[in-house]
Amino acid sequence: MKLIFKLILFSLLVASCNTPRTVYDYDAQTNFDLYKSYQLFPDFQTGMSQLDEKRIINSIDHFMREKNLALVEKNPDMYVNLYTEQFQEQNSNTLGVGIGSGGGNVGVGVSGGIPLGGPKDYLRFIIDFIDVEKDALIWKAEVEVKFNKNANPDQRQALFDKVIAKALEGYPPIN
Repeated sequence: MKLIFKLILFSLLVASCNTPRTVYDYDAQTNFDLYKSYQLFPDFQTGMSQLDEKRIINSIDHFMREKNLALVEKNPDMYVNLYTEQFQEQNSNTLGVGIGSGGGNVGVGVSGGIPLGGPKDYLRFIIDFIDVEKDALIWKAEVEVKFNKNANPDQRQALFDKVIAKALEGYPPIN
């Protein structure tokens, strides 16, 4: 019984370690059923390398087709814009070390924490859907995920697929 509990706890810990954190926002007055086509924002710049930008666009195209939204050259219903922000978070794991002594009714101690590992790299994806006719933001998703700068091309594509899929889980919003 204890082994099963430990395995379940370990599985939950591993599964939660690299789960993208996602936040959605949208215009509650918008009828999202009216949107059938999209185009990338005219000034589309992700802030990533050209190779990563191409991978991100492939992911967007794939998952937008799954949402029955067609990429068109002219007269789209909405623009899709995506940009990224890279940041680091300090590792909060530390090793505590302390020494102490005492005698009689007096005790003295000194302790400190030694950081384990270095800072972790993260990438924040901000995805905007903009109504072309109204020139207004109608839907937005922000996804944060741990990012390995040394990942190979296949790992990067898999990460971008995971992020875009997670972001588009919230589209169209359910009122």
